[in-house]
Amino acid sequence: MTVNLEVSEGVGTIRLARPPMNALDIATQDRLRELAEEATRRDDVRAVVIYGGEKVFAAGADIKEMQAMDHAAMVVRSRALQDSFTAVARIPKPVVAAVTGYALGGGCELALCADFRIAGDNAKLGQPEILLGLIPGAGGTQRLARLVGPSRAKDLIFTGRHVRADEALAIGLVDRVVPAAEVYEQAHAWAAKLAQGPAMALRAAKECVDAGLETDLETGLAIERNWFAGLFATEDRERGMRSFVDEGPGKAKFL
Repeated sequence: MTVNLEVSEGVGTIRLARPPMNALDIATQDRLRELAEEATRRDDVRAVVIYGGEKVFAAGADIKEMQAMDHAAMVVRSRALQDSFTAVARIPKPVVAAVTGYALGGGCELALCADFRIAGDNAKLGQPEILLGLIPGAGGTQRLARLVGPSRAKDLIFTGRHVRADEALAIGLVDRVVPAAEVYEQAHAWAAKLAQGPAMALRAAKECVDAGLETDLETGLAIERNWFAGLFATEDRERGMRSFVDEGPGKAKFL
């Protein structure tokens, strides 16, 4: 398999496994969608890590495969390509990308689908599609601009240049930079901590932020209001408030 799902401590690790560079060919894209949907369904998966291995996250699409495709073929395929990445973005649980080495093109777009990005000090990110006479096609023009702002996104997309870990951190493209050997350990620890939290409240928080970014403030507030009230029907809310009253803040156990 070109992508695998392993579960430990409530954390599902979706690991790319297509050496040497984890090129995202059609089979890998489709498998990524399947496992994102599986992680969404499984109750034993409460948080997710996206990982490419110790040396590389993903160095983009399979260019040889794409070179053989004409306009008609890509009209059909482009929807499935975006759907694969959107399936990751829509996992209703905390998702962290553990980025080592190259995260270029589709690899960068995959990292953008996570809620949080931990990068190794050896990471290089970018959207080099312009160098092929193309633009990002798996969400890069949209998610990158929403994350780092339109001017910085245009800089990266127009030039196709690579961004080292320190610059990626400075512009908000990644959230933490650590030694490359510690990337997966720290990503898993972050996810495992959140996996102990209230699943419905985390789901609500993620949906409110993500959906709110796509709409106006008034609609966003309505989304928040509905989720906030709805959580009063959950066992986790009862447990959390009871623990606060009886034991003080921060001691509730949600599993």
